Amino acid sequence: MARDDDAARYRADLQGEIDSASLYRILAQAESNPKTSDVFRKLAAVEDAHAEFWRKNLERIGVAIPSLRPGWRTRILAQLARRFGPAFILPTLNVLEHSDSGAYDAQREAVDAGLPAAERSHAQVLDALAGKSGLTGSSIAQLEGRHRAMGGNALRAAVLGANDGLVSNLSLITGMTGVTGSEHIVLLAGFAGLVAGACSMAMGEWLSVNSARELYANQVAGEAEELKQMPDEEREELVLIYQAKGLSEGEARALTARLMANKDTALDTLVREELGLDPQQLGGSPYTAGAWSFCLFAAGAAVPLLPFLLLSGVDAIVASLAASIVALGLVGAGTSLFTGRGAFFSAARQIAIGVLAALVTYGMGRLAGTALTG
Repeated sequence: MARDDDAARYRADLQGEIDSASLYRILAQAESNPKTSDVFRKLAAVEDAHAEFWRKNLERIGVAIPSLRPGWRTRILAQLARRFGPAFILPTLNVLEHSDSGAYDAQREAVDAGLPAAERSHAQVLDALAGKSGLTGSSIAQLEGRHRAMGGNALRAAVLGANDGLVSNLSLITGMTGVTGSEHIVLLAGFAGLVAGACSMAMGEWLSVNSARELYANQVAGEAEELKQMPDEEREELVLIYQAKGLSEGEARALTARLMANKDTALDTLVREELGLDPQQLGGSPYTAGAWSFCLFAAGAAVPLLPFLLLSGVDAIVASLAASIVALGLVGAGTSLFTGRGAFFSAARQIAIGVLAALVTYGMGRLAGTALTG
């Protein structure tokens, strides 16, 4: 029994390392910055070494080494990286790496081989690449506002944006079917919900990103004024920052002196080090964020609406619900990309939540319809 448990654990660990190595290699190929690409290649090499460690453990207990390939989550993330660039998936990968960084702590073999420390080191590297190094990506990766949690995760924003439209319009349409039997009224309500919701999301996203840009611009202007009025104080702050990062006082002062010799370089460095901002980005374009929010919400809201354009009567209602359940399942599976939960569990949970919301609004619609008709 113990041998079987060890074998299952070793196989799972081997699969995880194969997934990580494969994804880092894809990121290295997709990355345009040679230095960053080299970092990804080195991370892949370390994961390959870890995979070999688990293969040897399987050999040690006399278990045949399985022929494994990257899992579905890794393949999807790899395709997204190829399509949108590494910056698109780095926040997601960073979250997954952090959630897995303690997985080896309770495994004696891994602890003896120093694997936990290596995994935590990888998480720290991804911290830098995903947010602290100023790494930039495609325009979709600039999505901000209500869905910009977890370090600016554009993948998460895309999935949740579509989910908002899907669940809200499904609830609206089922609620209206409870109020009236008129397909035209239901169709009109669904279309109004799509347009109103998409416009609201776009305006809210635009306002959120624009407000953030204005705040960041004001902070940069304040830093520029401080540099102009108090250069010595700013120089000392930068020295302390570099000392806190591990440089000796002499090294910190020498580096600071070189950076402060050029006014533009000094301001750029102070903004990055003190404020944690990339002065070239400042939160991305509010127009891009608004446009993506509009499109994502509308795409989700269209799913329960389209059957009413093609069918009628009970067929339209059944088709709308069926299409929405499939879409909810896909959204749930999509969330598992950045949560690390199982795809089946995430899909089932999302379907249950969406159907529950639809049932509640349908019931409220029936009550309202009864009250209105007397």
